Amino acid sequence: MRVLLVEDDLMISDAVRQGLRRHGFAVDWAGSGTSAESALASGSYDLLLLDLGLPRKSGMDVLRDLRASDNGIPVLILTARDGIADRICGLDAGADDYLIKPFDLGELAARIRALARRRGGQGTPILTCGELTLNPANREVTYQGKVERLPSIEFALLRALIEQPGRPLSVQQLEQRLYRAEHHVESNTVEVRVHHIRRKLGPEMIANVRGVGYMVPKCP
Repeated sequence: MRVLLVEDDLMISDAVRQGLRRHGFAVDWAGSGTSAESALASGSYDLLLLDLGLPRKSGMDVLRDLRASDNGIPVLILTARDGIADRICGLDAGADDYLIKPFDLGELAARIRALARRRGGQGTPILTCGELTLNPANREVTYQGKVERLPSIEFALLRALIEQPGRPLSVQQLEQRLYRAEHHVESNTVEVRVHHIRRKLGPEMIANVRGVGYMVPKCP
């Protein structure tokens, strides 16, 4: 598996490259936003590890331009920016995962493997509930004629809800589902991802059942 690491800190980039190579990944490196774009244009990569605070062009701008060009490469953000607003911004821009520095290299390798598995799809049938359709092969969601390709953790969350329409699931139940899907789950992961899905597909997509959790409406 070939990975492009975009990181301007030489000590961090060297450590990450060496660590990931020990886990069996082929890792190329770019030290700025513009050099990352050149590498992506000239090479074929399975995954992008992207820092946000880059010289010449920010990681966020690289990510936005990447998604605007319809490039669906999985993107894992590596950054010291740990605020909720920063995470939401990165996910809204099209990132598939978000890892805060400092991080464990073993965890990083596991997240890369998980993203690679999910990108390949599982051959699962398309799920439909009223106007809501989920395609596990490419993580595309269709709702009221609008089509969005969700990051893997958001797709897993929405899938957990659509599999039990009309039944509210607690935050704890959803976290357990994401753990089983081998996502890293922090204390506010569910709330952040629900917010992101609603922004993409409409606030009525997921109902908040006060004191219980979240659900998608019962299929007609």
